[in-house]
Amino acid sequence: MSLQTVAARIRGFICLNAHPGGCAENVRAHVEIARKGAASGAHLGDALVVGASTGYGLASLATTVFGYGARAVGVCLERPPQGDKTASAGWYNLAALSQIARESGHDVAIINGDAYTDAVKAETISLLKRRNAKLDSVVYSLASPKRTDPKTGVTHASVLKPLGAPFVSRSIGLGNDQVTTVELPPATAADVEATVKVMGGEDWELWIDQLLAAELLAPGCRTVAYSYIGPELTYPIYREGTIGKAKAHLEKTANAISAKLRASGGAAYVSVNKALVTQASSAIPVVPLYISLLYKIMKELGTHEGTGEQIARLFRDHLAPGRTPTLDAGGRIRIDDLEMRAEVQQRVTALWEQVTSENLFALTDYAGFKQEFRSLFGFEVPGIDYATPVETDVAL
Repeated sequence: MSLQTVAARIRGFICLNAHPGGCAENVRAHVEIARKGAASGAHLGDALVVGASTGYGLASLATTVFGYGARAVGVCLERPPQGDKTASAGWYNLAALSQIARESGHDVAIINGDAYTDAVKAETISLLKRRNAKLDSVVYSLASPKRTDPKTGVTHASVLKPLGAPFVSRSIGLGNDQVTTVELPPATAADVEATVKVMGGEDWELWIDQLLAAELLAPGCRTVAYSYIGPELTYPIYREGTIGKAKAHLEKTANAISAKLRASGGAAYVSVNKALVTQASSAIPVVPLYISLLYKIMKELGTHEGTGEQIARLFRDHLAPGRTPTLDAGGRIRIDDLEMRAEVQQRVTALWEQVTSENLFALTDYAGFKQEFRSLFGFEVPGIDYATPVETDVAL
């Protein structure tokens, strides 16, 4: 037993600990969204979610299991509790989801390890074979700042940089809640190559190749990876920067994977999702200010969705059995459609230059941004008594 009173330890866009009770409450909300948002009568047999512990990956695991009854395997890399140190939020998320699954008669297995490695791929394949799995759905939602190429042993680190010229824009200093100006130098060719290695589609294709070779994909299997495009004001640092090059590679990879799955009726898709608060997005200059404006406007219009609602809609409208995905001109699924409506973007643009440190909380939903960031780690979650000690030594 390790009962502790856990208070958030936050430095800028990094939270150093997590609250197991708050994380569990977040997961329960995901489960309810998944149950209520599923397509009527649709069912998935087996599902694999790579990067299953937080954000869109966690929502995907909840959706496939509790929305469509899938037997699921989730792969993640999360920190266990150790002494007076809490586990990572992802650890507590999956511990809670696994418990809810057991109590409700669902079958979820978790592999905790580096999904980029051949060893974890082999461990996952071995587990799937023991379960006699035939995967109807493979979700690739892996996000990491670094990746070691299993063929060369070289470790690559992704970078957030523009191409060609420095990038100067407004942002929010998360440490002091001040509107600031940021400047980032342009990327080198090596920066671009490394970012594509980490955030492109190479590892996604390696997963599918090995699952195919192991004959673990069911006829008609659909696989999806997640991406983002965003508005023009973020293009220099995102879509037209190093990350954009990686996302372009991801989309090209989807076409290559689809060609491999076509004979069995399967396909690969890239889903372009809405801007949401994650630890990764909080680290991108411009994005905290943009999301704070976006949330205020979409909440006023009644069109705001969180990760759970986004993935529930993705499967209900596009990826559930019997559904034919609707694609844009680039062959992508777009569930960022509500974000990218002209009215929304026009209002964001109109407010963008008006925001100052003094009116930040009045003109934007920065308070909501901060609350949602903390809730990622189980803090400031409604219904949780943070003064009461909680068991932090939770098994996964």
